[in-house]
Order: sequence, then structure tokens, then C-alpha cells
Amino acid sequence: MRVEVDFDLCESNAMCASVAPEVFRVGDDDMLHVLTKEPERRLWPDVEAAARACPKLAITLVDD
Repeated sequence: MRVEVDFDLCESNAMCASVAPEVFRVGDDDMLHVLTKEPERRLWPDVEAAARACPKLAITLVDD
């Protein structure tokens, strides 16, 4: 699974970071950062929940 974020839609509100902090983080610059674009399989449930939690639907999960 690969994580893609549409930064034109993303508001960096940290909803995803609260659900999957090992994958998403809002930095000191108040911008969302994807810590790993290809998370380990054990993180997939959290990443899927983070994508659903995004109020702007800015997170896309791509199966490779």
C-alpha cells in the first residue's frame, strides 16, 4: 500500500495524525508530513482509518 495526499485539499488539521501517528505528522510549519509513503503492513488498519477520518478526503491509498 502506498499513501498519497492531495495537498491542494489537505487542511493539515491533524485528524490523520491522531489516528496514525507513525505515518502522519503535522510539523512546526503547520503542514502535514507523510513520514512513510509505504507503511508496514501492521500499520495498514490505522492508515485506512486515517484516510476515512480526513474531512477533506485528501488521503488516497494505492495498492501496488
